Amino acid sequence: MSKRAVVIGSGFGGIALALRLQSLGLNTTIVEKLDKPGGRAYVLEAEGFKFDMGPTVITVPHFIEELFSLERGKSDLELDDFPKHLLEDNVRIKQGVSGGPNTSKYCEIVPILPFYRIYFDDGTYFDYDGDPVNTRKQIAEIEPKDLEGYERFHAAAEKIFERGFLELGYTYFSDIPSMLKVAPELFRLDAVRSLFSFTSKYFISPKLRQVFSFETLLVGGNPLKVPAIYSMIHFVEKTWGIHYVKGGTGALVSALLKKFSELGGQIRYNSEVEKITTEKDSWLTKAKVTGVRLKDGTVLESDMVCSNADFAHTYLDLIDKKHRTVPKWRIKSMKYSMSLVVIYFGFKKRDSLDLQHHNIILGPRYEELLTDIFERKVLAKDFSQYLHIPTLTDPSMAPEGHHAAYTLIPVPHNGSKIDWESKGPQLVDAVLSFLDDRGYIPNLKEDLVYSTHVDPHYFENTLNSFKGNAFGVEPTLTQSAYFRPQNRSKIDGLYLVGANSQPGAGTPSVMMSAKMTARAIAQDLKQTSSNKISQSISATELHRELNKV
Repeated sequence: MSKRAVVIGSGFGGIALALRLQSLGLNTTIVEKLDKPGGRAYVLEAEGFKFDMGPTVITVPHFIEELFSLERGKSDLELDDFPKHLLEDNVRIKQGVSGGPNTSKYCEIVPILPFYRIYFDDGTYFDYDGDPVNTRKQIAEIEPKDLEGYERFHAAAEKIFERGFLELGYTYFSDIPSMLKVAPELFRLDAVRSLFSFTSKYFISPKLRQVFSFETLLVGGNPLKVPAIYSMIHFVEKTWGIHYVKGGTGALVSALLKKFSELGGQIRYNSEVEKITTEKDSWLTKAKVTGVRLKDGTVLESDMVCSNADFAHTYLDLIDKKHRTVPKWRIKSMKYSMSLVVIYFGFKKRDSLDLQHHNIILGPRYEELLTDIFERKVLAKDFSQYLHIPTLTDPSMAPEGHHAAYTLIPVPHNGSKIDWESKGPQLVDAVLSFLDDRGYIPNLKEDLVYSTHVDPHYFENTLNSFKGNAFGVEPTLTQSAYFRPQNRSKIDGLYLVGANSQPGAGTPSVMMSAKMTARAIAQDLKQTSSNKISQSISATELHRELNKV
């Protein structure tokens, strides 16, 4: 009989792992608290508008192609993670269809150019598109002296990308020796200093320092604190581009679930987990997972449970404290990512917008604002934002004659004690007024037909994120690799997947996490099978010896 697995949460990490478990031959059930799939990638539909509530930046499309290529009982875990053909120059598709042949059976993925338009507070902007000629041209216009610095930055970041992503990206750091083995080289590559410090070595211009360090904010990392190994994001995007799924990110979630169903998997909605059930034979043995108990009292027995839920929520709320293997003080003392206020709004079209699909609008302060958000945990008067307007690419996301948009503002998590009941609406009004008054979306207040928002309470109460964090455990140096929550728990049969586990947050990373966790599970299943065979042989030999007597 096939072993049973329960996956908690239908975010990208949970769905990707569930697909891989089905390909391993397990019988997998996803349990989802909400009424629809996606987790952070939930889709809000209102008054004819469709809003992706979470991830909107799609990169490394061959990770998606891997998932759509899976077959029941036929795992790809032994194949090369980065075959040579994936690194050839022609892989970076600039026109046409981005998705591979199997992906294209389920959804349509198209490239986005530029990747981002990055606006500075003085109204000037930098179009980041990965094009070497255009990139250097824009650098020269901002600060000619930084051209030489960019060449050095490019060479240093490329080495980090080759080692940190291509070679070590799927490395599971399960113990300290595995980490110590690679630490000297990472020091040699200068990949452990802070990203902003690393970038500042090469650029004089404050604008260019921001251009080449802001991206970690999209995975919950403070550029002033994340290690410089995250400079590889620049090369990940440069190598494989930025893409969009027609119909929104939610269309990709639906397509992956269709594939999951075809492989025999099941998903249950409105099924919040109350406890991960465990048992322990004696104080000498490890606790073992037996299944999950839902809030409605339903018990689902299982051989393993894989949590795509928040790390702190998993260990503090779902595990019996007598079987908890991570100390409570350790969980609470860890640093968690900032939170967000996200405004979802629809407005009438007038003249064409002088904006792009992805826009980064930076405020007057950079380092000080980051310190306010991550360290001081105060709500500043100024703000930076990521403005996403998918209808510039895909008009189907809004009623005819309208645009759908969301703008995301990094804010402190709920450890700040900010009163979001009053401060949230004030911030929303300030941001929408800013977009109107500064001419990013002229006449926005007059043309606005729909608006709603979420704040840190949404992440804490709806998504069960500790302190309302938006991206899980913060990716600092001391919370990376081995020091990040383990994908394989010390509780037998419990595994983690997604943003909180190795390697970290971001859509490509959580898909990598799913493959890493699936490999750990496959190894454990193989070990269990070997032990059973060994025990069977021993029992047979014992029986023979007893017969001789």
